[in-house]
Amino acid sequence: MTQNHPKFRREPAEHRRDALVLATLALIAEQGVRGATVRAIADRANVSQGMIRYHFSSKEDLISAAYAHHMSHMTNLTAAPNVPDGASAKVRLAAFVEAGLTSPVVDPGSVSLWASFLNKVREDARMRQIHEQTYHDFRDRLEALIADALNEAKITTTPPQLRHLAIACNAVIDGLWMEGGALPSAFQPGELPEIGLQSVGAIIGVELQDTGSQ
Repeated sequence: MTQNHPKFRREPAEHRRDALVLATLALIAEQGVRGATVRAIADRANVSQGMIRYHFSSKEDLISAAYAHHMSHMTNLTAAPNVPDGASAKVRLAAFVEAGLTSPVVDPGSVSLWASFLNKVREDARMRQIHEQTYHDFRDRLEALIADALNEAKITTTPPQLRHLAIACNAVIDGLWMEGGALPSAFQPGELPEIGLQSVGAIIGVELQDTGSQ
């Protein structure tokens, strides 16, 4: 009699690595960075501690990968709003601002998780490098959208001026995102994106509020 045994299916290495990163983020969200021990991460991901050592050179390497994943994920969510093909530059910029100031980007868990990493960013050179890289990634995308909107409005600006505009607008979005996640009950529905559109529009000299969610 022949028995049909279920075949063992090995998960792709990339999936196992992602599972470890997500387990690390879940633990940090619940218990802070100190709570994300190698044993706790292995238990949460349902793998051996050796599997962590196989994919990451150290726990610090895994923590850094988790931080990079979290920051890049938020940037990608902001940069991928539902914008119709052929939308104007002003509409694309407004959609970016709105996406960065609404759910799922504005979320108490995301802000809390980001805050949990801050001490590591201050103390660890690699974490600072990731922070700088993800900051510039977000700001560069914002700067490109601002440049297109100004060009469309026939407003002339120099590269240094454009950089300053992007820094200022980035600061507005970051500040509203932080407060919206930390104190969600302090704001009315739709209030954060409305303030963001008004503020960014005032900074660059282009009316953004009349774009709505087109």
